[in-house]
Amino acid sequence: MSKFSIVLICLAAAVLLLMAYASTRPGEFSVERRLRIAAPADRLWPLVGELRGFNRWNPYERKDPLIKGRYDGAAAGIGSRYAWESDKVGTGSLEITGQQPGRAVQMKLEFVKPFEAHNQAEFALRPTADGATEVSWRMHGPANFMHKLMGLFMDMDKLVGSDFEDGLQNLRQIAEGGQG
Repeated sequence: MSKFSIVLICLAAAVLLLMAYASTRPGEFSVERRLRIAAPADRLWPLVGELRGFNRWNPYERKDPLIKGRYDGAAAGIGSRYAWESDKVGTGSLEITGQQPGRAVQMKLEFVKPFEAHNQAEFALRPTADGATEVSWRMHGPANFMHKLMGLFMDMDKLVGSDFEDGLQNLRQIAEGGQG
């Protein structure tokens, strides 16, 4: 057997082991960040519970000033929808699927490019005793085999989590600055 054949066999075995390991990874993922904002929940609600308000501080909108977005459906509430196309942040849509006004909103998040994904996004507002609000931003969804394989090389929590942290800081700036 030639050295080249041995190298190919070893390489194939390594790829198979990597794929086998990836298949054992969890079938779901979740990323969440929280931030205390010195503003009451009623000031934050229009910025979290309405898509136009959300896009004022959405970190992905800020990453691409040339993003092409469009709103569909109701102006606010369940059924409100926003779709975007961008060379920098991909293509997808966001739709409000549930709300508990002043407290929480649930959204369906669909990505088309750079890869297909079907996730859920949730925001929760929890008033604190001193009049501030703890805001949480969570995204979760299924992890198919390709996501599991990519997860071996990229930490989804760090990758997406840093964007969530930036977004929550943007929200804090608007809400605490009285521009909400």
